[in-house]
This record gives sequence, C-alpha cells and structure tokens, in this order.
Amino acid sequence: MATPEFILELRSLIGSRELWLSGATAVVLRSDRGFVEVLLVKRADNHEWSPVSGIVDPGEHPASTAVREVAEEAGIQAVVERLSWVTVTEVITYANGDQTRYLDHVFRCRWTSGEPHPADGEATQARFFPIDALPPLRADYQQRVLAALSTDPTTRLD
Repeated sequence: MATPEFILELRSLIGSRELWLSGATAVVLRSDRGFVEVLLVKRADNHEWSPVSGIVDPGEHPASTAVREVAEEAGIQAVVERLSWVTVTEVITYANGDQTRYLDHVFRCRWTSGEPHPADGEATQARFFPIDALPPLRADYQQRVLAALSTDPTTRLD
C-alpha cells in the first residue's frame, strides 16, 4: 500500500498534522439469479472487510477514482450508477502518527465483468457476498453499503 507521491510531498511540509483529503468508496453490486451481492475486500492493513475505497488523485474525478480503485484492488470492472452519499470521516490516526480526515464520496456501482481477487496487495481477499449474508462490517462501512443499497435517488449529505 504505497502512499501516493503527492501525500508524501505534503507530509514533508506539514508533518503528521491533520491532512484533509478527498476519498471515494465504491459499493459494487451484482445481480446473480435475482439475488443482489455486494463486493467486499478484506483489507491487508487491518484485516477488516470493507467496500473498495481510495484516495482521489489531484485533478481526478471521484467517480473515476471509484472505478479505478475497484480494478486495482479487486481486479474487476464496474461502472458508477450514482452518488449515494457524501460524508466527512472522523480523524484517522495511522500507526506512524499521521492524521487524515476524508471528504468521502460513496458511489453505487454496477459490476460489469471479471471475478474478484486481491489484485494489488491492498487486500488479502475480494469477493461478492449476498446482501443478507455480509461478514461483520465496521459501522461506517456498513453505513456506506446501506446508502448505496437505498432506493432513494437523493444523495445523502451528512
């Protein structure tokens, strides 16, 4: 899980102080024989199941980030259907003391091709789960999945 170069440059200037970044979460759904499944990855850093997420590169559209991260982390192709939720995370303090907070864009995505597998080392597992048989998820990850599963077409803003 290499830290993007632009973050390393910023860290050289501000140290470990809180850094405000844009993030994208891709909640990828697949319909299989009438059942809806959700793509989850088991993160290599904390061994938790979560939707695919990543940092928006400078100048990159968050929807493009979501599609890119799905391909990079899970080795599948997906398309964005809609923006489900825009939220601000709590401050995250990493093991090295760096602090970050994210403006996170949660996208409902549709699987188009490929079988999930850990593709870039950021995940140890990648697979689809039936929505009624998800593994234990942290509360914030669970909220992202629920926002994407909602039939309300309005983007949640909180």
